Amino acid sequence: MHALRLTGLFLRASLQEEVAYRANFWIHLLNSLLNLGTGIAGVAVLFGQVQNLRGWDFPAALALLGVYLSISALRGLVIGPSLDALAGMDGEIWRGVFDFTLLRPVSTQFYVSLRRWDLFALFDLALGCGVIAVAVWLPGQALPPAAWVAFVVSLLAGVIILYALLLAFTALVFWSPGFMFTWVFDALFQMARYPVDLYPGWLRLALTWVIPVGLMTTFPAQALAGRLPLGWAAAGAALALVLLAAASLFFHGALRRYASASS
Repeated sequence: MHALRLTGLFLRASLQEEVAYRANFWIHLLNSLLNLGTGIAGVAVLFGQVQNLRGWDFPAALALLGVYLSISALRGLVIGPSLDALAGMDGEIWRGVFDFTLLRPVSTQFYVSLRRWDLFALFDLALGCGVIAVAVWLPGQALPPAAWVAFVVSLLAGVIILYALLLAFTALVFWSPGFMFTWVFDALFQMARYPVDLYPGWLRLALTWVIPVGLMTTFPAQALAGRLPLGWAAAGAALALVLLAAASLFFHGALRRYASASS
């Protein structure tokens, strides 16, 4: 209950900060619509030339785009803004004020993960869910319950993997405060826009099980296409939990390397 109350306070503070700059809403809205339009146009142009690409048809590729937009929106909603406040440009490590965060009577990982919210990202999330809905509707046949279960499990696993990887990349800042490690992750995450089946074998393996950015989007999209067995969805969920535990341990280990800004 204490954690939920704190999260509510974080949300309210972020909302008050966002509504103070109303022009940001229209800028974010325009950016979101452009991002959606270019994504759909790219898929439409590609499948205007071919009917099938490595087993992916237009509805499946559209589902992948919707999943990518949704996960990106969830990152922009809370995970990204919160962790960037620690390790991003002009973050607490750069400014030497992380000491005050460590002194707060709450779990450091909890605080740095949920303290900042960008509520404009809810619009991006709605657009992503809309694309997913269209992709499910296009084939003209209902998905079996097992496919929906596989989708929910794999999507939750994707969100957990996203958080775990971002937390791990953020923790690296304690070794090199002047390097933007989260920018490296951004470059890797862009590869999740496309099905992992399109990449060479060694890269497909790495993007699925080593740095599984492809698993975040490809598995849920395959589930919506009815091509992801529940066993694979469960394997992805197990990997997500392992990565979450490992990232948490890594982050707490990195905290022990931090020396006070005054030392």
